[in-house]
Amino acid sequence: METVAAHTLSRGMLRHSRWDALLIALSLLHPIAILLIPSVPLIAIGLWWNSNTISHNFIHLPFFRSGRWNRIYSIFLSVLLGYPQTVWRDRHLAHHGGHRTRIRLSSAVVSELGAVLLLWGFMLYTAPRFFAFVYLPGYVLGLILCFLHGHFEHARGTTSHYGLLYNVSFFNDGYHVEHHRLPGEHWTRLPTYVRPDTKSSPWPAVLRWIEYISIESLERIALHSRILQRFLLQTHNRAIGRLLPELGHVRSIAIIGGGMFPRTAILLRKLLPEAAITIVDTNADHLDTAARYLPDGILTELRLFDPAIPETAELVVIPLSLIGNRGAIYRNPPAGRVLVHDWIWSRHGKGSIVSVLLLKRINLISIDH
Repeated sequence: METVAAHTLSRGMLRHSRWDALLIALSLLHPIAILLIPSVPLIAIGLWWNSNTISHNFIHLPFFRSGRWNRIYSIFLSVLLGYPQTVWRDRHLAHHGGHRTRIRLSSAVVSELGAVLLLWGFMLYTAPRFFAFVYLPGYVLGLILCFLHGHFEHARGTTSHYGLLYNVSFFNDGYHVEHHRLPGEHWTRLPTYVRPDTKSSPWPAVLRWIEYISIESLERIALHSRILQRFLLQTHNRAIGRLLPELGHVRSIAIIGGGMFPRTAILLRKLLPEAAITIVDTNADHLDTAARYLPDGILTELRLFDPAIPETAELVVIPLSLIGNRGAIYRNPPAGRVLVHDWIWSRHGKGSIVSVLLLKRINLISIDH
């Protein structure tokens, strides 16, 4: 049910879509949240989120029919985010046009910059400790998040992210390839322009730096830290334990790419002591390293795993580091029961979260024979 304010805006004040009323309402809640919870994380996350949602959409398609209302709202966003929106607009549109930014000193820039400096001066005079130790650190951290966001949207070529959670909370900001193809299109319609060959990433832009860190490098860190090993065993034990009743009686297990620190094999030996367990890997060095940690009775097999070929084991375990089409495994499991290590937002079948810190979950896929 629409609020009165949203209905009024959609009836006459908004130029493009009544959905923009939601963005306007959230931008008005932004300063209220800062007043109620004045903290560095909130200021930083608020600046980053607003810049890439509300502010970004406003500079492309100003919300209001009235030029006066657009100027007033631009000053409001400038004060809220700490930088003149007109400068941000010129810089961003130059990015879309593929040419260098030319900063133009105009009455709009002067008024927006003056409003920002007026607020900063007021905070410095009335609440110097808050300004120095809360606002400024949050502001700088927010700008760093914005830099990371913008950098990794284009670091390996313009890239989209189609995660539902991100695109709901960031108003389809993940459709970045589509946005660059049609920068004048409204954010609500971007999903209709997705093409099958579009370059995409499973990570939102601000987290895309993780793609530069290999799973193998993280495994090697775990090899040299007993604290990390205990943490991995505890978190995976809880996750697998929650799924254990669904596994039933398992007589044979194939663990694909068991990892240099083979926590899944170690845990399954304890949880399913009667099952025959084999670790399958194409890297002999990885198997040799894993062997130092394995309890007696676990076999290793040096061969290539082909997800299109059914495994003889009753339970197959797929690692997070799998190279290949993970979706194909979910669509056509290679065994009657498959445990798939996956990212926390990728839910399939029955699942159990390993750790929010690791951004990891385990999904159980079962098929009838």
